[in-house]
Amino acid sequence: QLQASGGGLVQVGGSLRLSCAASGRTSSPYHMGWFRQPIGKEREFVAAISWTSGLSNYAGSVKGRFTLSRDDARNTVYLQMNSLKPEDTAVYYCAAASRGYFTGMDSTRKYDYWGQGTQVTVSS
Repeated sequence: QLQASGGGLVQVGGSLRLSCAASGRTSSPYHMGWFRQPIGKEREFVAAISWTSGLSNYAGSVKGRFTLSRDDARNTVYLQMNSLKPEDTAVYYCAAASRGYFTGMDSTRKYDYWGQGTQVTVSS
């Protein structure tokens, strides 16, 4: 089970930190990722981190503004989002991959489990 939280309403240039706690079957993932889905658009990759190696990668649109981190003791991944823009407005989903190498992490097909989503709204 993946529990995402931390979304909310923030002004342009503000910051939010999203959390994704893994439990049960997902408590020992290989990799975890974040995707987002703006209203009326397809789900898109945001960032991913390897639980085993610590490697991470980011979509070009968020690189330099968003940062992933993890807390092994809490089985939790955090997405720190800074310098938020209106185009960052979306429902954010965390996901876990239970196998495989840390490649192709920008594809939804890589992931086995999904959280329920948390809304992020950036107002101008």
